[in-house]
Amino acid sequence: MSTSEEFDEAESCEIRTAVADEAAGDRVDAWLAKLWPDLSRSRVQGLIGAGKLSADGQPVTQSKDKPRPGAVYELVLPPPAPAAPQPEAIPLDVVFEDEHLVVVDKAAGMAMHPAPGSMRGTLVNALLAHCGDSLSGIGGVARPGVVHRIDKDTTGLVVVAKHDAAHRGLAALFARHDLERVYYAVTRGAPRERSATIENRLARSNEDRRKYVVVRDPDSEAGKHAITQYWTIESYGQQAGASAGRAAAALLECRLHTGRTHQIRAHLAHLGCPLVGDPLYGKQRAFKAEGPHAEEAAAAVAAFPRQALHAAVLGFTHPITGEELRFESKIPDDMAAMIDVLRRL
Repeated sequence: MSTSEEFDEAESCEIRTAVADEAAGDRVDAWLAKLWPDLSRSRVQGLIGAGKLSADGQPVTQSKDKPRPGAVYELVLPPPAPAAPQPEAIPLDVVFEDEHLVVVDKAAGMAMHPAPGSMRGTLVNALLAHCGDSLSGIGGVARPGVVHRIDKDTTGLVVVAKHDAAHRGLAALFARHDLERVYYAVTRGAPRERSATIENRLARSNEDRRKYVVVRDPDSEAGKHAITQYWTIESYGQQAGASAGRAAAALLECRLHTGRTHQIRAHLAHLGCPLVGDPLYGKQRAFKAEGPHAEEAAAAVAAFPRQALHAAVLGFTHPITGEELRFESKIPDDMAAMIDVLRRL
């Protein structure tokens, strides 16, 4: 007999295959449990009952079936259920709260919810301690109440539902893009146009699966439709070696009209002005400026420890009360300090 195992990234499931031979035995569950000792016989029976076993592409529904010599058996193992996050007494900057939802001004370095590599110290851990048992479970065991996300190293405003009705209402707003979301971004270089709307499709990169890139073919249905509107608030200095008028850096206001993963980061990188400090989309771009404060500015940019992106405005209609809500968060101290240095250019 021959066997193989692989990990299916799209479904986050492990897929195991085996070809039965004459010595496979009288029962398929016993054969597979002996073949893969890490799976108990009862576990195999449960997977068969859940429709996770097939032979030559056809479902196997009975654990007592006899293995068919020469048939290719495929067993799909779903990912283990995520452990329920534990409450942690982490200080939070709560800007609004009622019995339905809570709006938090998230600090840099805090992941939204537990995930491999960030199982503790997340916003969900903190909110479980803050809200107790009221937090919505609709978002899943590992991310209760979470309706939208901002990256771990992005700062600013997020809203979390405290019960299922609020979660459904907020999810509907995000699905319709019926919210006001404004971000401030500091970029290396500056867009050629001081203001514009970027509209295209974003898809996962084939070269680096962590990244999202603009789909080049305008007729392609790959990826997801993404719209970002931006305005240049300030531009800083002269980019070394570039034509006159090409700024070394800029402060942009970005408004999201869709909410795709890494949308602002990918769109600004596509324009040739990635976020300062972005470890994924800006690694290949060096900061180059001319003038008496160029070295000081370059040092400030090099020392900035995260992507310079801040969720500054969040406005929406309360999903339960119907009240119009709008919250603002000032640019965080680390970004403000870097901007002060850049202004000297």
